[in-house]
Parts: sequence; C-alpha cells; structure tokens
Amino acid sequence: MLTRIFIKNFALIDHLEINLHEGLQVITGETGAGKSIILGALRLILGERADVKSISNSDSKSIVEAEFKLNDNFKNYFDSQDLDYDSHTIIRREILPTGKSRAFINDVPVTLEVLKNLSQRLIDIHSQFETSNIFNEDYQFKIIDGLSENKNLLPNYQREFSEYLKLKNHLEKLKTQLSEGNKEADYKDFLLNELLDSDLDTLDFDELQNQLSTQENAEQISENLAQIIQNFGEENLGIFSQLNDARIKLNKIAQLSNHFENPQQRLEEVWLELKDLLLELENEAENIDINGELLQELNLKTNKINSLFLKHNVNSVVELINIRNEISENQSQFLDLENEIDKTEKSLESSRKNLEKSVKILSENRRKIIPVFTKKIEAIIKQLGLEKAKIEVDLKESGKLSTFGKENIQILFQANSGFPLKPIQDAISGGERSRVMLSIKKIMAENSELPSLILDEIDTGVSGKIAEEMGNVMQEMAKDLQLIVITHLAQVAAKGNNNYKVVKQDISGKTQSNIIPLNEAEKLQEIAQLLSGSKITEAAVLQAKELIG
Repeated sequence: MLTRIFIKNFALIDHLEINLHEGLQVITGETGAGKSIILGALRLILGERADVKSISNSDSKSIVEAEFKLNDNFKNYFDSQDLDYDSHTIIRREILPTGKSRAFINDVPVTLEVLKNLSQRLIDIHSQFETSNIFNEDYQFKIIDGLSENKNLLPNYQREFSEYLKLKNHLEKLKTQLSEGNKEADYKDFLLNELLDSDLDTLDFDELQNQLSTQENAEQISENLAQIIQNFGEENLGIFSQLNDARIKLNKIAQLSNHFENPQQRLEEVWLELKDLLLELENEAENIDINGELLQELNLKTNKINSLFLKHNVNSVVELINIRNEISENQSQFLDLENEIDKTEKSLESSRKNLEKSVKILSENRRKIIPVFTKKIEAIIKQLGLEKAKIEVDLKESGKLSTFGKENIQILFQANSGFPLKPIQDAISGGERSRVMLSIKKIMAENSELPSLILDEIDTGVSGKIAEEMGNVMQEMAKDLQLIVITHLAQVAAKGNNNYKVVKQDISGKTQSNIIPLNEAEKLQEIAQLLSGSKITEAAVLQAKELIG
C-alpha cells in the first residue's frame, strides 16, 4: 500500500509530506485548494509525461516520491528487473530545470518504462473525468476480462496478436516490394541479358579497339609497310646493302686494330636486330587482310560496348561487370523475396490459427462470467438507490481479429423498469454514472491484486442517502485494499479511517498548497463544514457526529 507521499517544488506545493495508512483514507478540501495538484504529482509516479512548467522555483529541481509497503509477491518483478527488493520501496521522479526528468526505484536509476510497469501494479488513480471510460469498448472488455480467467490469458493473446500484426505488416511490405519489382523485372532482365551477351569477362576492349583501328587503316598500313620493306631490301641503295657494306669494312678495321672491336660488335648487333625487325614487318605485311566483314563485326562489337557505357553512364568494362553483377544479385534477391513471402504467409496462417484457438477460450470465459458480473453489479447499484436498474453485457461476433479477440462488447443499461435496455452511454445520467462506476470499481477491486486505489470525486452528482450508501460501499472496498478517496461529500468523509485536508495558505507572500492529517476533533469540524458551509452550525456538528457514528 501507499504509505508516504513527498512532493517538493511542484506547482503550488513548496514542500509536502504526508503519511497514509490502511483502510479508507479520505481527502477533502475546498475547490482550488490543490487536490488536483497532488494527483498530478502522483501521476508522475505512474510514468506520465513530466512538464517543466510544473516546477515552481526554476532554480531547483522538482521531486515527487511515493513510498509503498510491499509483500513478497513483488520480489520476482524486482529480480527480473535486476533491482534490490525492499518491503518499503520508494519510487521517485525528478524534473530538472532543463526539462529532463529522471526516475528512480530505491535510489537506483531506472527507465520510465520500468517505473511505469511497477507503479501500475501498485496504484490506480481514477479521476472524475474518467467516469466516461465506461462508455469505451476497451474499458468494458477490461471490466469483464478482469473478472474472468482471461485476466491471465488476455496478456498472452495480446502479445501473440501484436506479433500477428507485425507479420501482417511485414507481408504487406514484401508484397509491395514484389509488386514494384515486377514492374521493373522485364527491363532488368533485358539489361542483364544484354550485359551477359557481351561476354564482358573475356573482353579486352583495348585490344578490340586496336583491331578495329587496324582494319579501318589496313590499306594505308599495308602500303607503308611495303615501302619500308622495299627501302630495306633495295639492291645497292637499300638499307641492308649499305649497312652490310659498312659491316664488312668495320670488321676489317677491327682486325687491324682492336680499338674498333667494340664498335664492330655493336654494328653487328644492329645488323641482326634490323634483320629480325624486317622479318617481323614482312610477317605483319603478309597477315594484313583488308576484310569488310571483319571490319563490320569489329564495328558492331565496339559500338555495342560504347552503347553500354553510355546507357549505364560508365567508362570501363570493369564498371559494366559490376553493374551486371549487381543486377544479377538483385534478380536473385527478387526470387528470395518470393520465397520470403511464401514463408511469411505460412507463419501468418499458423499465427492466425493459434489466435483463433485463444479467441474461442476468451469468448467462453467472458460468457461464463457475464451473469456473475451483472448479478453483482445490480446488487450494488440497488444498494446505491437504483432499485429498478438493469444491466446486461452484449457480446457479438465481429468476424475480425482485434486486441480483445474476435467480438464486440456493449454494456446495456436501464435505470427504470418498463423501458428497453440501451447502450449505457445513451441511457445513463451523471449521478447514475457515478454510482455505476463505483459499483464497477468495487467489483474490480475484489478481483484485483492492486494494493492501492485512488478515487477522485467519483461521488459527483449524488447526495443524501445515496451519498451515505456510496460511503458504505467505499468502506466495504477498503477492507480488501487501501482506498484513497477525494470527496466533497460529508457522508463519504465520515466513513474515513483516516482523514486529511488540502489547504491553500499564504506563506511569505506566496500562495502554497499543503495537506494535513486531521485528528478526531478536526475531522468532526471538517464534516460539519461540508454539511453547512463556511459557518459551522450546532446542527451541522450534531449531524456530523451522527454520520461518524
């Protein structure tokens, strides 16, 4: 249960610390005194968003602490989060002047998610503005499932359903990719085949260009080679004839003087090299073939490669090979995509079948508990003055899987006999809504392991005997859990095991809110004031004593 609240530097609260106890804890106070501020601070403990505007003094941080007395049932959760368990656990939120917030459990920094998961197991805050939740289908499912065996089954189903939705979304994305890929598949296949047909791995583009240039200039090359060969071999005037004569003479000179042996050897090497060169030129001249078909073929090959360069905006065969490999890999992935779609469809179908089994169990459990729920709630609302009221829960197959299974829920209500039941949002008044919501909270509390519940003005719109009966219901609820009630009704305040008052005071010229515990005499005065207003009459005091009993 919640044993202590500490708030510092939060809105109108400079410093507040209050100890709470078991049973029914009643908080009263004038409108605007700061009750909503205390609740707002407690909502930080539940993990709600922190607002830097809540800091009163912007030079220091804002702190909200809630201390809980726990039993050993919570030890497993602490172990799972690697936290030190303590039967007196402190949850703290700090809002820094920068706007950042920090969360702590027993002084150990934790994520907001961890803090939220723990605090929501410890306390529930129901504000007066949340009474309309009863109109919400999700909340109606929460009521019925919380009373049935679905309390433990539904979280598992919802996890499976979440995975099912992820699979479904994944499949849709895959199919979109496949559809988009199909639009380009033919063109990609064309590009790939075009690159494959070019035999890029064996292609020497430089050599291809050289062959083309040779064929394009074959006639000119042949004429020049013939002229060179003729110049070399012409009798008496040819290069070989002149060089051979010089060779013979230098050989004779070297025999006369060894000083000329080196020049003679060098000339001999030149002679042999020129003979070899002439032989190579003669061979090349013989191999030159002016071939129109070959020229056309070389032109086609070169133009094809140049066209591929232009099409793919590259300058080398290596880049074309890389593009070819990339397209080939993408096409392979395209096939993998089809396989993944097939695999995902099978997983989705398997998941759907498992969910269908769970849906059937969820529905059966709901239908078993609904008569129990309607019987209990009609008994409570009868106690609260709605003697003729009827409530039914209508479950209908929806034909579509959802967070709560495969059916829709609707709570039907009628406060008076002789009239047809209608959806509760169309058939209930403000005062009736408060009583029905209190009845629901009581039933849910009986089936919940929640240690603490805060009801913020759930008794709005009722008075007199009904208000007293609401106090009795709250008193009964407080036997099973710690119930903290914020009220303006004397009949409810009188039932408190402990009473507190929120007050607004001017301290050092600054308005501040605080909460103070009331002793028996102060409690009597507060209830009398709730009955009579600012001027407490003797009659109000006597009536207050009677209410307290």
